[in-house]
Amino acid sequence: MNERHFDQKLGDLKQRMLKMAGAVERSIQEAVRSLVTRDNTLAEKVIADGKQIDGMEVEIEEEALALFALRQPVASDLRLVAAVIKANTDLERINDHAVNIAERALEVNVLPTLKPLIDIPRMATTAQWMVKNALDAFVNQDVALADAIRLRDDELDSLCDQIFRELLTYMMVDPATIDRATHLILISRDLERVGDHASNIAEDVVYVVQGRIVRHHQAQLRNAAGPPPSTDR
Repeated sequence: MNERHFDQKLGDLKQRMLKMAGAVERSIQEAVRSLVTRDNTLAEKVIADGKQIDGMEVEIEEEALALFALRQPVASDLRLVAAVIKANTDLERINDHAVNIAERALEVNVLPTLKPLIDIPRMATTAQWMVKNALDAFVNQDVALADAIRLRDDELDSLCDQIFRELLTYMMVDPATIDRATHLILISRDLERVGDHASNIAEDVVYVVQGRIVRHHQAQLRNAAGPPPSTDR
């Protein structure tokens, strides 16, 4: 395989990953909306769409492995193809979390409403932003955007902790709320994990562009960059 053909194949892979990321982002949005609006039909759609996204993940992985076999890339090309495979896996796992949320929505929607949902939709908005921009950073090899994504993970962690504390209070005051509160806590944990996977993709961007492994260096990044950027983008 010549250089031009390899670059074309790699470009095709990136575009397919962007398409998959868009589908995953919609699944997160629709899963949370199915919970907020108590729409079981929408939750079932997310579950069905999840199977199609799984198929996209398999196709992308097969194509990336074929690039390994045919080109046997080295140096930066090797890092890039390896990062494609890793990012593809992270997207598939994000899809799994969206499906988990939809499945829990089906359970919660038949129960009495516990409380107005405010922080879970906020988490979903941040998680969607992270997924979209993680793939934009990956395709464009944008390290600055990758760093911004990694910082936003702290925001999701804080919201997840806040939700846990609030719902724990409900459970302590009234044991009859335990089932509903537990489902909501687990949904917030799914959204927190979405952020973790988006951060993994952002870390892969730094690895591809600079050859640096930045995993476990979140504190240094936070101190260097100051407060995380606004969600308004």
